[in-house]
Amino acid sequence: MSEGAPSVHATAVKVGQIAVLIRGPSGSGKSRLAFDLIMAGRSGVVERAVLVGDDRVHLATVGNEIEVRPAPPLAGLIEIRGLGIRRCDFVERATVGLVVDLDAQDAERLPATESLKTSIFGVEIPRIPVSRDYSPLPLVVAALTTTKS
Repeated sequence: MSEGAPSVHATAVKVGQIAVLIRGPSGSGKSRLAFDLIMAGRSGVVERAVLVGDDRVHLATVGNEIEVRPAPPLAGLIEIRGLGIRRCDFVERATVGLVVDLDAQDAERLPATESLKTSIFGVEIPRIPVSRDYSPLPLVVAALTTTKS
């Protein structure tokens, strides 16, 4: 992937072997969910979780997968509301295995099957649409730790 490739407005955290790509409008809680996932990893609720990138990330197709990398100027930085920009551990790349869309217009209590997936550069990836009035962390933890019945 070219370092000069355009970045996208999103945040990503590597949880275990996959990256959770968090999308949403400014102020929707992308950084908050990323930090919550990192803390969930530290407490053993999910596998080890480490930041890939906050606010801006680069996406590229690698084979039949989507790879995410931090935007170089922001690598290792995360916004913590009330504390400002903080430095933390990060990884240079990860394969996207789940997309979380915050403030999603199609979020429902029992979502349609088609809303639980998205396509990035032609690669289909599981997706969680989250409404503005719902905490995303329990949904993400459930997606990472349970199987569909």
